[in-house]
Amino acid sequence: MTLLDGITSRIIPTTRLAVNILERTGDDPATPAARTIGLIHGNASSGLFWQETMLALPADLRVIAIDLRGFGGTETLPLDATRGCRDFSDDVHATVEALGLGPIHLVGWSMGGGVVMQYALDHPVLSLTLQSPVSPYGFGGTRRDGSLLTADGAGTGGGGANPDFIQRIVDRDMSEDAPTSPRNVFRGGYVAPGYASGHEDIWVESILTTATGVDNYPGDSVPSENWPGFAAGSRGVLNTLAPVHFNTAGLVDLAVKPPILWIHGTADAIVSDGSFYDLNMLGKLGYVPGWPGDDIAPPQPMVAQTRDVLEAYQTAGGQYTEVAVEGAGHSAHLERPQEFLQALLALIGSAPTAVAH
Repeated sequence: MTLLDGITSRIIPTTRLAVNILERTGDDPATPAARTIGLIHGNASSGLFWQETMLALPADLRVIAIDLRGFGGTETLPLDATRGCRDFSDDVHATVEALGLGPIHLVGWSMGGGVVMQYALDHPVLSLTLQSPVSPYGFGGTRRDGSLLTADGAGTGGGGANPDFIQRIVDRDMSEDAPTSPRNVFRGGYVAPGYASGHEDIWVESILTTATGVDNYPGDSVPSENWPGFAAGSRGVLNTLAPVHFNTAGLVDLAVKPPILWIHGTADAIVSDGSFYDLNMLGKLGYVPGWPGDDIAPPQPMVAQTRDVLEAYQTAGGQYTEVAVEGAGHSAHLERPQEFLQALLALIGSAPTAVAH
């Protein structure tokens, strides 16, 4: 019951792992790569979140939503977080190759934005759409210029996850009994107040596909002498985004720069210049005791960092478009579908049909 009418799923054997993809009924496998879009979901989700977008896109496009390892129907394998998001991006590339495709258009949401940025560093793409992406400097623990607040990435990675939320994923909790239930985390974090959908059960089911543990979500952590007492580990999902492991600012130096769309909601609770998922921001607000102050542990200016890197990308010869969706939260494709689709189709229409080498 999690698939909408017109959407199918199948498992693709690749050289790395078995990958689940969602496709539209009737899409032509012979569609050129230049008219093919790959949709990459974020953390604690799956390709199920893309179904409305898939159905709304023009019929002459081929649209594929790819489940990352440990999410949706894709095989669960350990994540080597010391590679940043490369395990994820290499899996996506193996899937693209298994489908017989060359460079395509990639869309990444939240953590998926980090995945597609890493993909573009390692493989050619026709365009990148970054929806509410993780900063090019990772999640938490950096100054505006991307420099580390502490050498060990204190306050970032697997130790920052809420254990009750994790347990409720394990228990497949569909309730709204507590703020940490997946349903309430969706309502309070993934979207802005006022969003309502008849498909909310599907979105919650998608969150519940998240594989848990030190090798997957959230990952491990290590003790730190720095506040708040833990630092990024080397395994699992949240550590792939820790700034000691993740940095995609090298996009600025790409010889061939794909056009980029950056679309984000102005009411995003997760990726913002004052994120409620940033331990330093929570410390500043008094929710985490012992915060040492702005001089030592300032909140990460995530949106400003992304804008700075994309401005540098443009100065270096690339092209990017920013669309700030007023009042939307972390999921513009759900909350403001027409604005999202209009921006995406404009990008695809302006992108090259092949990548020069």
